[in-house]
Amino acid sequence: MHYSLLGIGAAVFGAFLPRVAAECNRTSIQAFSDDYVKAHEIGGLSQLGNIAENFTYMENNKTQEITSGIFQKALKIAHRHTIVDTVECASFTELIVTHDSAGQAAPYVIGTQIRHSPGDLSVYLIDLIVSTTGSWLFNSTRTLEYASKENWSVIDEGKRDTREALKLAADAYLDMWHNKSAIDAVPWGTPCVRLEGSVYTGNGGPTDSCKVGIPTNNNQAPNSHRRYVTDLTYGSISVLCIFEHLSNAPDSHEFRMENGKLRYIHTITIARSGLLADVPTPPELPAPAPAPRYRTRGRSASSRLAAPQES
Repeated sequence: MHYSLLGIGAAVFGAFLPRVAAECNRTSIQAFSDDYVKAHEIGGLSQLGNIAENFTYMENNKTQEITSGIFQKALKIAHRHTIVDTVECASFTELIVTHDSAGQAAPYVIGTQIRHSPGDLSVYLIDLIVSTTGSWLFNSTRTLEYASKENWSVIDEGKRDTREALKLAADAYLDMWHNKSAIDAVPWGTPCVRLEGSVYTGNGGPTDSCKVGIPTNNNQAPNSHRRYVTDLTYGSISVLCIFEHLSNAPDSHEFRMENGKLRYIHTITIARSGLLADVPTPPELPAPAPAPRYRTRGRSASSRLAAPQES
């Protein structure tokens, strides 16, 4: 049987992994996310180990060769924020970049979900939303300025919201484009600020609101193919999806809740600012490939991405 980590045929958009009865190891998942960040810093794949045989790499909702993506560039990471989902064996990392490792301008804001197989925690999916100049409301310097002022610290255990509450809040928010009643279902907080690209809806005051600029046309195409990563310790849920109403734009929304109310929202959207093109039919999405289990640890991405494997 032949495996190609570069050209695996299936784009994994649906229910990536069956729900796992036992919690996944936070330390191991966090360690891989650290290696993922180092891969960006060195502009290479040598840091990435424990890669599953049916590994898929997606960038802006398209399956492609990992060697042809953003990892070709050595970047200086100006801001990094990671959450870990110990139920779904996954992580989400937000990166803000203004320069590359040589000090040249390299503006990016990147949101990445990484999914691990239960058991051996081998990585079977790296799923990135990569925005740069020309993306929706993009200015990484300004995004860095605003994100650096926010407090995404650990929430005391007794004050944490449930997974269900976080998902309901995220779904209600993302449903507003096609369901007017969803507006009232969103647990709006005060203060709450939304960082939409590089545009900030608040100024640090007690009356800051995330309701600024919410959709008034509630009969648009839905935000579909949602993929979730949830971390109760930070009161945070990441959702990657397709904004069908915006020419099927790849999108990332991350929400933080405090005391049952939304406090922060970060968005990354890959659409040209100010341009609404005719909306094409969403892509046909195949069924997800099964996640492998109990693979041998320690095999690096660089050693396995060179050629198809045979067994």
